Amino acid sequence: MPTPSHLSSKDPRYFDFRAARRVPETHAWPGLYEHPVVDGRAGAGEDAVPVVDMRDPGAAEAVARAAEQWGAFLLEGHGVSRELLQRVEARIAGMFALPAQEKMRAVRRPGDSCGYGSPPISSFFAKSMWSEGYTFSPANLRSDLRKLWPKQGHDYRLFCDVMEEFHGEMRALSDRLMELFLAALGLTGEQAAAVEAEHRIAETMTATMHLNWYPKCPDPKRALGLIAHTDSGFFTFVLQSLVPGLQLFRHGPDRWVTVPADVQDAFVVNVGDLFQILTNGRFHSVYHRAVVNRDSDRISLGYFLGPPADTKVAPLREAVGRTGGKPAYRAVTWPEYMAVRKKAFTTGASALKMVAVVSNAAADDDTATDDGLLS
Repeated sequence: MPTPSHLSSKDPRYFDFRAARRVPETHAWPGLYEHPVVDGRAGAGEDAVPVVDMRDPGAAEAVARAAEQWGAFLLEGHGVSRELLQRVEARIAGMFALPAQEKMRAVRRPGDSCGYGSPPISSFFAKSMWSEGYTFSPANLRSDLRKLWPKQGHDYRLFCDVMEEFHGEMRALSDRLMELFLAALGLTGEQAAAVEAEHRIAETMTATMHLNWYPKCPDPKRALGLIAHTDSGFFTFVLQSLVPGLQLFRHGPDRWVTVPADVQDAFVVNVGDLFQILTNGRFHSVYHRAVVNRDSDRISLGYFLGPPADTKVAPLREAVGRTGGKPAYRAVTWPEYMAVRKKAFTTGASALKMVAVVSNAAADDDTATDDGLLS
């Protein structure tokens, strides 16, 4: 992280956003608004972000349209209570309000996947982002968070209790959404149940939680909360506060669509790169970013779902049959894909194109997984 002159912590890695009266060059991103920004609220015509209600009998068809055309949608009717979401947001706000020296106890070291600091993606870029983050594994929640609260007091227990309750609700919701995605691919209930890979996907999906704080910014036209990117895993639930900031990229013409933040209790669902591979390109990942605000802080939580590290992900046979009969991508594990993604960031290439099948011979080799699907 940068070493500005106005630090409230003695650790030079800490940037005090509250004390900043301008955006320093370390945090200034050129060309942020070379494409127009449009409002994605209902009534915006073709720019209205799709809304899927899980209670609707036509939810699978709505998911299919959204995943094919946008790679993202707002999810309603999910059953996670507003009261729990409010408690989650309050705990996140309290965590980021801790003194700098306390947050720095949990700083994410090079090579660490969990902890406090800049967004993990920031290591690929020379410029710094106008945000703080905290990443942890729900499976190791209490041990991960002891880095932040080593004395394990009241705040620690309250934070862990709320996040464990939220994780339980979200993990169950993840399974329900996976069933909906499979129905959206055109599989009937019996067909989906017969797909051996589906059982492995639903039973073995792993979760990661990333908390974000985007402080208000003196010059939001120069700063960026989170660089434009696609998510690497299967799909992501995003819980965001009432302050808008998440934007989705759309083509024809190129523009950024601001996701409405006032759709009550709705999650944003982003399709990730590995899900694009799994569906043989029918459902595509979405290029998105987070911008900052002059007047208000913004909080969000990303709940990321993906396969275990040793699982090879390749196009589902059912998806291949519906998209021309040939696999579009070779099989990769999540760590293998992240290595490709790192190379893509440094070269400006597309990670998905780098794992695309380029010949029949390559397809025969690269998709030779158990059952030709997922192993």
